[in-house]
Amino acid sequence: MIDLAALARTRGVDLRVWPPRYDPTYRPQPSAEHWLPELECADPSERDAIILAKLRQQVRYAWERSAFYRRTWEAAGVSPDTLKSLDDLTRFPVVHKAELRQAQAAHPPFGDALCIEPHQVARIHGTSGTTGRPTVFGIGADDWDRVGEAHARILWGAGLRPTDRIMICSFFSLYLGSWGALKGGERLGAAMFPFGAGLAGQTLMALGWARDLKPTAFYSTPSYALHLAETARREGIDPREFGFRILFFSGEPGAGIPATKRRIEETFGGICIDMGSMAEMTPWMTNGECRRRTGMHLWQDFVYTQLCDPATFEPVPFGAEGTPVYTHLERTSQPMIRLVSGDLARWTDEPCPCGRTYPRLPDGLYGRIDDMFIVRGENIYPGAIEDTLRAIDGFGGEFRVIISRREAMDELLIRAEHAATHAAPDARQRLRATMEERLRARLGVRPVIELVPAGEIPRTEFKARRVIDDRDLYRERTSHVRP
Repeated sequence: MIDLAALARTRGVDLRVWPPRYDPTYRPQPSAEHWLPELECADPSERDAIILAKLRQQVRYAWERSAFYRRTWEAAGVSPDTLKSLDDLTRFPVVHKAELRQAQAAHPPFGDALCIEPHQVARIHGTSGTTGRPTVFGIGADDWDRVGEAHARILWGAGLRPTDRIMICSFFSLYLGSWGALKGGERLGAAMFPFGAGLAGQTLMALGWARDLKPTAFYSTPSYALHLAETARREGIDPREFGFRILFFSGEPGAGIPATKRRIEETFGGICIDMGSMAEMTPWMTNGECRRRTGMHLWQDFVYTQLCDPATFEPVPFGAEGTPVYTHLERTSQPMIRLVSGDLARWTDEPCPCGRTYPRLPDGLYGRIDDMFIVRGENIYPGAIEDTLRAIDGFGGEFRVIISRREAMDELLIRAEHAATHAAPDARQRLRATMEERLRARLGVRPVIELVPAGEIPRTEFKARRVIDDRDLYRERTSHVRP
């Protein structure tokens, strides 16, 4: 059995109380593979006993302090007494983002899932609200410190150490990703370089700072890293000159797409680490790869994750596909309990060479249920298109997907850049034919390929949005035509 008293003495974490107490001065020896091997490499059944104890405390705490959860659970006929095993968690209703927005509209600004007094909120973050009412995150000071503890341990697993210098090139705003990376790196003891992103000319400035300061690690979205590399090459700089040994990412699925991961690693000469769950679930790194890069570990003792059927929300067996459903285990301010992600993944319990015994998402989060589109009866995910294009010699780096309808048939147009080496007409023709054939084999639909010169398609410094569905315009036009 895991000796909890020994963990408190030797590893700086007291799991005999809830929420756990962490010693902010504890760090392993730099040569250690694991931050907390007793938990990370434990027999899953022993670790599950600790997870269940945390879960029962978390659920009871929410029941006592949150009108949102008490109301929801009473309507479903469950209570903290229902939770006698981890399997019993599936009896509790799932929570969707829309419900959180509705609760915050009715009880502004934080909603009635908040379990502390509003004046105890230490940090306020949230979503941009581009697809509806923004979601507000109220985080207590103790919770923010626990985010740092979780992220430090996970970053350690990715291979980062106190001797690293970490450059963060993402927005410092409501967006939680950059702040979480900063907090975790600080707790780890690394030198943090919060460069940011989004200002005019900032990417060009980043090249000089990176060359001068020689960061050993880099955080952004995958699409921004590739944009940085393109900018460097235009300035006559080989991206390998920066010396990044570890690049870790969140915000979009690129770092888990095999061809994109290879391209990032070949471009910069460092390893590419895939991370990320949801801002609502911060510490969002609890879906995070280790340095062996065998897919995202689910660090279950921070955030308990079930992979569930998207219709029934019943857990699916290992090897199957589902959507992650997340539950906080150490959150006192705004806990999320059975929050549906809407992402798609496959999970496994096969061993990882690192020795950790967590379940893994070997392919990462490779799509979203609402990102999938159907063309001529085939289910298509943007990640499959990206993986196929990036593996083709002559691809120029960026693409867009335009779905339209001509008469009664859907049409899939892919506007893809070609590299300068494929600018000649015959080279473009061969590249177009290769793209058409490989995409047809991967997707089951033959697309129309439109090639444009590299650099013509706009880049993003945040999350890439590559799909445009114009079929509604067709439906709108045809709906006004009388028979």
